[in-house]
Amino acid sequence: MREVLERRHDDLVVVLENIHDAHNASAILRSCDAFGVGRIALVYNNQEFPEISGGVAAKVEKWLQIDRYESAEECVSELRSEGIRVYATQLTDDAQDYLSVDFNGPSAIVLGNEHAGCSAEMLALADGALIVPMVGFVQSLNVSVAAAVILSEIARQRRGAHPAWTQRKAALERSWIDRESSTR
Repeated sequence: MREVLERRHDDLVVVLENIHDAHNASAILRSCDAFGVGRIALVYNNQEFPEISGGVAAKVEKWLQIDRYESAEECVSELRSEGIRVYATQLTDDAQDYLSVDFNGPSAIVLGNEHAGCSAEMLALADGALIVPMVGFVQSLNVSVAAAVILSEIARQRRGAHPAWTQRKAALERSWIDRESSTR
């Protein structure tokens, strides 16, 4: 458990904003665990968070810190108070190619609803917008695929970095140990 936590990045947050499809949400959580994301933030203000698909997520939700927020403003405000830059994934006129962004500092990636994208409120609050450039006829990837592509780049940029052992990680380790002890 400690070895996994030591490789996690507390300063890397993935925000799911009104993701509708359970398969997509589950696949994103699995990618978050695979690429060392420290935290997940859920902003669900116009629908409920979908039921996690155990087969797709491989039960990783029990190993992730998942925080819930009532609004984009509440979520972004808390992230900013921790010095985290917020990037919304959205095709906008000023969106940056995700490959041109330095993700070595504290970063949050916002993934919006499959049909509507990120909310206008989230886009207004974000520090910038990101895109994964397309070369074919389609303009976007499935949200869970886009998440994996972006997280893979962040992991590449942070390779060799040694994330600090934080109070948050210590508390998470204790909760994991307590939970595992109680299930035996």
